[in-house]
Order: sequence, then C-alpha cells, then structure tokens
Amino acid sequence: MTQLVRPKPIPSAIALGLTLLIWFVIPVPESVSPEAWHLLALFAGTIAAIIGKALPIGAVSMIAIALVAITQVTRPGSPDGAIADALSGFSNALIWLIAIAVMIAVALTKTGLGTRIGYHFISLFGKKTIGIAYGLVLSELVIAPVTPSNTARGGAIIHPIMKSIADGFKSSPDLGTQNKLGRYLALVNYNANPITSAMFITATAPNPLIVDLIAKGTGAAIEISWGQWALAALLPGLCMLLLMPLVLFWLYPPEIKNTPDAKPMAEAELRKLGPMKQAEYITLAVLALMLAMWAGVPELLFGPAMEVNATTTAVIGLSCLLLTGVLTWEDILKAKSAWDTLIWFAALVMMATFLGKLGLIAWFSVSIQQGISHLGLSWLGATAILVLVYFYSHYFFASTTAHITAMFGAFFAAGLALGAPPMPLALLLAFSSSLMMSLTHYGTGTAPIIFGSGYTTLNEWWGAGAVMSVVNLLVLVVVGTAWWRVLGYI
Repeated sequence: MTQLVRPKPIPSAIALGLTLLIWFVIPVPESVSPEAWHLLALFAGTIAAIIGKALPIGAVSMIAIALVAITQVTRPGSPDGAIADALSGFSNALIWLIAIAVMIAVALTKTGLGTRIGYHFISLFGKKTIGIAYGLVLSELVIAPVTPSNTARGGAIIHPIMKSIADGFKSSPDLGTQNKLGRYLALVNYNANPITSAMFITATAPNPLIVDLIAKGTGAAIEISWGQWALAALLPGLCMLLLMPLVLFWLYPPEIKNTPDAKPMAEAELRKLGPMKQAEYITLAVLALMLAMWAGVPELLFGPAMEVNATTTAVIGLSCLLLTGVLTWEDILKAKSAWDTLIWFAALVMMATFLGKLGLIAWFSVSIQQGISHLGLSWLGATAILVLVYFYSHYFFASTTAHITAMFGAFFAAGLALGAPPMPLALLLAFSSSLMMSLTHYGTGTAPIIFGSGYTTLNEWWGAGAVMSVVNLLVLVVVGTAWWRVLGYI
C-alpha cells in the first residue's frame, strides 16, 4: 500500500502564515502596486517553505507556479496570460544550461572517470597529509566546470575518496580516531566545494541565475560570458584553494602528518579500476570540447562567426554522449536531480523576473540604498556593508538558490544606486554567493553529507567556516580587485 507523503506541518504553517500576513495584513507601500505586493507574498511563502523543507524544493516550486497562475498576480484578468507567465521560466536558456550540464555530469560517475581523476591526484601528491588535501582540491577543481551539482561533486565523487583514505589510516568517527586524519580531510573536502563553485558559471546551479540577474539589473549592459566569469575568478580562486588547506592545517592539525601509504593505496584503487575504457576517453574528449567552446576557443581561432551559445554547447555535449552510447536516454530519464533542478529553477527565476518587472525589486533596492546613504559613507564603504550583510545573512538560509533569489537583485541594484562600479560589484556579489556556503553545516547540499559522516563536531565545522569566510573575503577583495584591474574590469 502506498504511504502518503504530506507536507511538514510546522514549516508549511509558517510559509502559509507568512504569505497571508504579507498579502492581507501588512499595508501595501505607496510606491508598490498591489500585484507586486501579492507576488511578494507568494515569493516569501515559497522561500520560507524551501528553507523549512515543507516539501522537496521541486514540489514547492510546482505549487508556486500553480499559485501564480491561479491568483493572476502577473496579469490580472487574463487566465491564459497568467499561466503563460507562470511557465515562462522554462523558456530561459540558462536554466536549460544547468539542467543539461547535470545530465552530462552523469557520465563522470557512470564511467568512473570522476573517481579515476580523484585517485590519480592522490597518487601524485599523497606522501603527506597536506599533499592528500591538495589532491582532493585539484580533483574538485578539474571536475568543477562540468558538474553544476556541487553536491554531487563534493558529496558523491570526492567524499567517498576522502573517506576511503581516512579509513585506510584507521581514522574513523566510529573508532573515535577522526582527529588522526579524517577531520582535517573532511574539512578540506567541504571547503574546497564553495571555492570551486565560485570559479565557473557551470560549477553550481544558481550561477546562471546570477548572470541573468546581473544582465537584468544593468539593462543587458553587462552580460557575463562563461569565459569572462572563469577568467575573473581564476587568480582569486586559485589563491583561495592554495591557502585553504594551509589555514585548516593550522586550525585543526591532523595527528598524522606523513602518509607514505596513501600513494600505494590510491594506486591500488586505480588498478582496481583498470585501464581507461573507451567510454572514459569519449567522456574526457566531450568534456574538453565543451570547455573549449565555453571558453570561446572557436571564436578566437576562427572569428565571431564561430561563437557558440553556452546552452548550445551543453546540448552539443549531451548529444555527443548519447550518439556514442556513453549515456542512454534511460540514463537521462533517471537523472532526477537534472529534472528537479529544471523545475525549481524555472519557478524561482519566473518569480524573481516578475518581481523585477512589477517594480518590487526597485522599491526594495531604494529602501536599502536610503538606509545606507544616511550613514554618509562613500560607495566603497557602502559596498562593503552590502557584501558583508549579503554574505553573512547566509546563516539564515539552507539554500543558496533561495538566498540568491531573495536578495541578490535588490542588493545589486542598491549598490549601483549608491555609486558602486557595476562590474566589480557584480563579481563581488556573484562570487560571495558561492563562498558563503562555507559558513554552516546546512549552507548547501554538500554540507549535510560531509558533516553527517561524523568527522567533525558542530563547533569545529562552524569555527572552520567562520575563519575561512574571513580568509576568502579578504582574498576576494584584495587579490580579486587587483586582478580585475589588470583585466580591465575596473
């Protein structure tokens, strides 16, 4: 007999109460239309339901789409127009980019290529514990551009490798010996994830949403390409990845410093995998082709006529994997996270878009701007406050997508109104949107997986997150702004 899965009562009650409170009780501000305010009520309730996990995010998003259509908040008096608006997010090419990239990432796990890459780096750098840490970091970095699910990357590919190494040195929470090696490697495993997520548009699902919000916020004056994003993040990102294992080594030093057995262990795992198979070579070639196209190599070699849209590149890559048989259509249908991402992403993008069109984001940004302008700060001081508030408010979010959807557009608009240069402001907020994942054990989907493995206490995890947040922000501001000046972005 099928068991009914109902919404969680307390989170659902909170989401419903918040929606009704905004819709019926709180007066509509003078400069805001009733339709914008009512859409805000639906949006706030949706975000509250996502944060409270009243239902899976895809289910919450489908309900949100239905409510937008039923209430006709985007187009009063036009039921046909309202449903067209509610479903408009599915026509967004950036949403399809991420969904298709998640499908492509299935090839990394199906063929074993992701695991092979991880053990290969461990075999190269595994003589010391710090070397294992950098092996994990490099594994994250290499597969990040083609794994838009940072949870799959850090939790499903890198984490099992990290655990097998820790177990090989008998460093286990079950034995009470996690401090030997496992605690340190678990923290490195996790803290590499937010940094690599910040380095590529295709490294985590919300990044294309940020690109879309930046374009809308500047009237399409700034449309960041895959190559521009990667180049802007290159130097600060590499500096963060270089520093992070050293900072955590100082903060929570492992008892085992030398690991002469790690290299043979990794080599043994590689022998179990056997020589690279045809499917792995094909996957590697397709991924290399996609990276070249995303980076604009055809355009550089053959001129503007060879420019290929980022989503078109993803479609080409998936088609190649299907044509060669590396992936089957059954694999694509089973890629639940891809279809789930497509649905919730489309709903949130739709709501955020219409909040902008109806003037709510402009009103909110003006309110923020007026609040900060009373302090009499220069645009530098105002930008610092905006970035810090945006970053550390992630303590109150269990979803980066919910956080970005709720706050990015308004904070970006407020920064522009306060005189901040558009491109550096966009990059600071964009990269902060991934780096803020480091703060808590619920900050993104990767966190519960690694924290739940038991290698660290809550205090250790939050302590590492707090320290790394300061280090990453300092690198982003100091190294990032200097690098962007060299690139001509400032």
